[in-house]
Amino acid sequence: MSTIRKITGQDKREVMDMMRVFYASPVVLTCGTDEIFESNVDSCVEGSPFLEGYVFEEAGIIQGYAMIARSFSTELGKPCVWLEDLYIKSEYRSLGLGKDFFEFVERLYPDAIFRLEVDTGNERAIRLYEKCGYETVPYLEMRKSAE
Repeated sequence: MSTIRKITGQDKREVMDMMRVFYASPVVLTCGTDEIFESNVDSCVEGSPFLEGYVFEEAGIIQGYAMIARSFSTELGKPCVWLEDLYIKSEYRSLGLGKDFFEFVERLYPDAIFRLEVDTGNERAIRLYEKCGYETVPYLEMRKSAE
């Protein structure tokens, strides 16, 4: 049985390896850099108030990772949890790890609004999210990066 636990410093190399695969895939718009990946993992390990990281593990083998970011939805007047990254190694997909993670996070933050982004071509992920109760929101996201 898999467990979900917080990322530790000992997980850094393996989580960064998974991030490289995830961010190089066609389901993510940006490729990321090792500097960004390292900053993300370090933020999780150091206890950032904004970012949490988790690994899925069974018998000492890491099967995947996830990261969530916390914010507040003024539109809905509640805390908001952004499901930022959810990556499961190919050999561990379709075992229920994604569903388990959603249930885990919902228990951690029972009063929160949950949001995520998904590539419209990632049908497998969309099916999972819909099974977990997520629905499409008709917003156009815009962003501007700091220089």
